Amino acid sequence: MGDTGKLREMTSELPLGTDPQSVRRRIVGLERLLEGMFDVPVLGRKVGLDALLGLVPVAGDVIAAVLGLYLVWEARNLGMPRWQLWRMVGNVGVDTLIGAVPVAGDLFDFLYRSNTRNLKIVRKHLDKHHPGTRLIEG
Repeated sequence: MGDTGKLREMTSELPLGTDPQSVRRRIVGLERLLEGMFDVPVLGRKVGLDALLGLVPVAGDVIAAVLGLYLVWEARNLGMPRWQLWRMVGNVGVDTLIGAVPVAGDLFDFLYRSNTRNLKIVRKHLDKHHPGTRLIEG
């Protein structure tokens, strides 16, 4: 299946509810879109929209930051503690500030995956407080 097929499949499966299971599925889907949508054959590593948007000066970094902050907003709606939310905001901030530096920032975007870090924080919270939301992820 091509990358377009993957994107269509992911977006068609995203639930609209506010329950923890729906939120988890949306966050996982957005993290995959931002951090691991496309394979880079030479490097054997996946990149996502975050790294690609980082190639567009200023506007790309702003759009990537807004998408990253959406994950924080979803986490806030789950009732996560403020210190975890601030940690997530810090991850997005570091990614945005350093990612805005020409050339070096693009490399940093490729290596520092703030959305993956934030997904781990949310998963840990959900696993502890809503264990029924666990997904079998491949």
